[in-house]
Amino acid sequence: MPEAMAASKTSARGNKGGAYVDRDKPAQIRYSNISAAKAVADAIRTSLGPKGMDKMLVELSKAQDIEAGDGTTSVVVIAGALLDACSKLLQKGIHPTTISESFQKAVDKGVEVLTAMSRPVELSDRETLLNSATTSLCSKVVSQYSSLLAPMSVDAVMRVIDPKTATGVDLQDIKIVKKLGGTIDDCELVDGLVLTQRVSNTGVTRVEKAKIGLIQFCLSPPKTDMDNQIVVSDYAQMDRVLREERAYILNLVKQIKKAGCNVLLIQKSILRDALSDLALHFLVKMKIMVVKEIEREEIEFICKTIGTKPIAHIDHFTAEMLGTAELVEEVNLDGSGKLVKITGCTNAGKTVSIVVRGSNKLVIEEAERSIHDALCVIRCLVKKRALIAGGGAPEIELAVRLAEYSRTLGGMEAYCVRAYADALEVIPSTLAENAGLNPIATVTELRNRHAQGDKMAGINVRKGGISNILEELVVQPLLVSISALTFATETVRNINILPNTRKSL
Repeated sequence: MPEAMAASKTSARGNKGGAYVDRDKPAQIRYSNISAAKAVADAIRTSLGPKGMDKMLVELSKAQDIEAGDGTTSVVVIAGALLDACSKLLQKGIHPTTISESFQKAVDKGVEVLTAMSRPVELSDRETLLNSATTSLCSKVVSQYSSLLAPMSVDAVMRVIDPKTATGVDLQDIKIVKKLGGTIDDCELVDGLVLTQRVSNTGVTRVEKAKIGLIQFCLSPPKTDMDNQIVVSDYAQMDRVLREERAYILNLVKQIKKAGCNVLLIQKSILRDALSDLALHFLVKMKIMVVKEIEREEIEFICKTIGTKPIAHIDHFTAEMLGTAELVEEVNLDGSGKLVKITGCTNAGKTVSIVVRGSNKLVIEEAERSIHDALCVIRCLVKKRALIAGGGAPEIELAVRLAEYSRTLGGMEAYCVRAYADALEVIPSTLAENAGLNPIATVTELRNRHAQGDKMAGINVRKGGISNILEELVVQPLLVSISALTFATETVRNINILPNTRKSL
C-alpha cells in the first residue's frame, strides 16, 4: 500500500530522468507574488490623486506648522487615533455623517474646555515668554543651550512688533544667518543687517555715518544683445577701445560718488560680471566700501532694514535712494571667516538678524530649526495671548470632560463623542511610553486626578512621574493645542466622508 501511494505521487509530480519535479510549487509562488503585489497596491491605493490620504496627512502637518509652528507631530498622532476610532465606529454600522457631526460637536466642546483651563499672558511678562520658549527647546538636540537661545528668540520677536497693538508676527522680519565655525555659544542677535558676503576692496573695511546704495546694474563694460567679434587691426584701435571702456566705468563711479554713497551693495548678475576689476579700482580710490554677490532673495529684507531702495539704472542713483546707518564694518570671526554688520539704521523698518554659529552643518541646521520653533511659540502667544499646561495635561482633561459631556447626549452621538474622548488619550499614553513609564497605569492615574479637578496634572518626563506641570514650568501656547485639535478633526471628517476611503476603513 505505501509503495502504491509513493508511485502515484511520483507519477503525479513527474519524474524525468530521475529528477524530482514539484508541479504545485510554481503555482504557489505565482499566487504568493500576486498576493504580495495586491497588498502593496491596497496599501498605496489611498494615496492616489491630489486628495490622497498620505497627502492629506502631509498637508495637515504643514497647516499646523503654518498656524502654530509647533505640535506638528501631535496633530498627526491625534488624527491617527481619531481615524482608528472612526474605523471601529464604522464597523459597528454607525453612519459616517453621524460620526462626522458628532466629532464636530466634540471639537467645539473641546475648544471651550481648553480655553477654560488656559491662563492669560501679557507680552510684558518676559519670564513667562522665556518659559514658553525654553519648553519648546527642551525636546531639541540643542536643548542644553536653551538659556542662550530662548532669550534671543524672545528679544527678536519683541523688537519687530509693537506689543500693545500686535496681533501677529511676520517671521520674514527676523533673518537667520548661518555661518560655519565656532560653537552655538557664539550665536548672537544683531539689531540691524548681517551679510555673509565679504568686502570686495579690502582697503575699506569700516565706514561710519554710512550712506548705502543697492544697485541692480553692472559696473562693467556694456554687452551687446547679439554674439559678435571685434577685430582690432592696430594698437591705436585697441587703445581707443580701452579708453572708451575706462571712461564709461569712470563715469558710473563718479555718479555714485556724487550722490554721497560710501557703501555700495551690488546684486549678483548672471548676464555678465557685476563688478569689473577696473570699476573696483576706481571705487577703492574714492574710499567706497563694496559688497558684491548680493542674492536676489535678500533684496527685500535689505531694503526694509536699512531704508534704501534698489537702483536699476545709473540715472536713478540719487541721494534719496540711499539708506543710512551709523556703522558698517567687516567683522573677523576668529579665523572662521568674516561677516559684514550694518548697525544703527536710522530709517529702518523693524527687523533683526540672528547669527547662528556651529562646528558643522548638522549642528547649524538643528540650531536654526530650534530657533525657528521658539520664534513660532512666541508668535503664537502674540496671536492668542494665553498659555496652557503641557505634558499631556490638556489631552487627558479633554478626554475626561468630553466623556462627561457624552453622558448628556443621546443615541449614536453619545457613543461617537465617547469614542472621540477615548482617542485623545493617545497623547499622554505615548508620552508615558516614550518616557519609560507604564502607559496604562500612568493614564489611569492621570484620568483619576483630572476627574477630581486637578487640571494641571501631567506627565513629568524629567522626574518620571505625574506632577503639577505648571509648577514645573512645562507650558505651551493655547493656540498650539486648539489648532492641533481642530486641524486633526477636520482632516478626519474629510477622510471619513469620502466613500472610497470609508470602504477601505
